Amino acid sequence: MTAGGREAQVTAPVDGPTEAVLRPLEGAAAAGHAGMEGLGARLKELRQQAGLSLRELARQADVSPSLVSQIENGKSRPSVSTLYTFARLLNVAVDELFDAEEPDVAGSAGHGRGGLHDPANVWHPSEYATRISVIHPSHRAHLRMAEGVDWERLAATPERDVNFMKITYAPGASSNEGTERQQHEGYEYGFVLSGTLEVTVGNEVFLLSQGESLGFDSSIPHVLRNVGETEFQGIWFVHGHVH
Repeated sequence: MTAGGREAQVTAPVDGPTEAVLRPLEGAAAAGHAGMEGLGARLKELRQQAGLSLRELARQADVSPSLVSQIENGKSRPSVSTLYTFARLLNVAVDELFDAEEPDVAGSAGHGRGGLHDPANVWHPSEYATRISVIHPSHRAHLRMAEGVDWERLAATPERDVNFMKITYAPGASSNEGTERQQHEGYEYGFVLSGTLEVTVGNEVFLLSQGESLGFDSSIPHVLRNVGETEFQGIWFVHGHVH
């Protein structure tokens, strides 16, 4: 996981190509659909910049060409592990995919809901402008993935090897598909806001509930899964070199 840094992701062997779960687009998902299209367009742009054909990226990522096409066209979402695989193969930071879904706040500068001033917009840039990040909840970038996983970026600075996020997992949602696990350089730290999350790191299984926290070496194969009956929400921080 971690979606702003550069990640190297390795998965355990599986039989045949891995497919993301296709989810139909429903009523209230208009904004989510726009985000999917933004992510897909960014993936296509990065793939073309890397000089990879759609089929070659699919081959290297061990997924079907149709899945890559559906993601690029905004018709499907990648899983967390698939997103990391794409970022690794394209040699980019995962936060560059967040950038594709940044909300357009033009025209609303200086005001939040109810006409109140938004400190993120009324703050006057200074010599520290690129080193400070203040984001109103309505202006946060999201990455919505398969299996009901949502990442919400809480702050963005020029440092490219960190991800500071609020993560949400729907009941039954997992960071990976099937039995595969992901691993990458760096460390992950998490704090549970609500719900229950099962975190498997190597041969260890941890069941986290509200108020509990953990940290682990991300180079150990791991997977996150909501095993509860309610939505899981947590604060996640991922730090480490990410290519």
